[in-house]
Amino acid sequence: MPATLSPTRTRAALRASARISIDVLLVFVMLSVALWLLGRTWSVVWPLVVGLLLTTLTWPPARFLRRRGWPPALAASVVTLLFLLVAVGVVALIAVPVASQSGELTDGVVEGMQRLREWAAGPPLNIDDAQITKGLDSAVARAQEGLGSMVTAVVTGVSTVVNGVITAVLALFLMFFFLKDGPRFLPWLARQLPGRLATDVPTVAARSWDTLGAFVRSQAIVGLLDAVLIGLGLWILKVPLVLPLAVLTFVSAFVPIIGALFAGFVAVLIALVSNGVTDALIVLAIIIVVQQLEGNVFQPMIQSRGLGLHAAVVLLAVTLGGSLAGIVGSLLAVPIAALIAVLWNYIREQLTDPPEEPETDETPAGVVVPS
Repeated sequence: MPATLSPTRTRAALRASARISIDVLLVFVMLSVALWLLGRTWSVVWPLVVGLLLTTLTWPPARFLRRRGWPPALAASVVTLLFLLVAVGVVALIAVPVASQSGELTDGVVEGMQRLREWAAGPPLNIDDAQITKGLDSAVARAQEGLGSMVTAVVTGVSTVVNGVITAVLALFLMFFFLKDGPRFLPWLARQLPGRLATDVPTVAARSWDTLGAFVRSQAIVGLLDAVLIGLGLWILKVPLVLPLAVLTFVSAFVPIIGALFAGFVAVLIALVSNGVTDALIVLAIIIVVQQLEGNVFQPMIQSRGLGLHAAVVLLAVTLGGSLAGIVGSLLAVPIAALIAVLWNYIREQLTDPPEEPETDETPAGVVVPS
């Protein structure tokens, strides 16, 4: 006799599926509302995010001064002033030359792509010109727009000068207050929350802060090492636009995987246009060696504690962030993914049953148990 479906089990399975579907739908609705609110308040959220990122970079010297007995306000003021002086020096020594050579850099990328187009049309590929014209024209336009946006972001920080000044000023003030009053925030937050939230929220916030600080500081150091080593190689080969390419390498380091590929592609194109195929291949070899050193030496040595994210997750996060919010989304994708991982791990800890203690025989030694 063939087996038949149980009506009771079928109804139970359908009800469970319906409940799960409703729960998932509610989660997506909440996420949509949160993203909508984030977009509406972005003018406030963006300076807050920049201030937090700057604080992760400047907190170690501020903490050092505070541990030496400096008052919090004085330590925060000194660190903020030093940071402002360094930022002005960077703008004067690096950003201005980068901006003045941005047109030459863009033209070099476009010319290099045209040479690649001619090479692809010839042997051994023999790709028909009509097949690649549309794609390469689109790529040229995207390179001009994307590279221009990157240089503009280095010089101004945002799309317009006015918004850039406002964002920079707000972020600087927020950084000062975070440095001054940051350690008092979690205890204050714990006093404002009821019940278990008074423990859960500060714990997650502290872990998120540690993860964010480790990511930003390690990426800054690794990006600086990449920029110095690659820039030194370009300078030895006498490739033009060494300073803009080094700055592009440093900025691109904050976008894992995608950023390194983009910066390396631009450097090889510039070397191909200006110095020829041989120097372009040497530049490619230098970039590959530096990237291998970054992945196998720099990152393990500098990053004492990883983000706990698989490389595939990082790649997907950067791609999704770039498609949703452009360069800003690519920059923030990995930190946001790491913070989500921190929250998820904490929830798993709270939902996991503690391991059961193994039963032990507590019969005293020498006592015979009757059978």
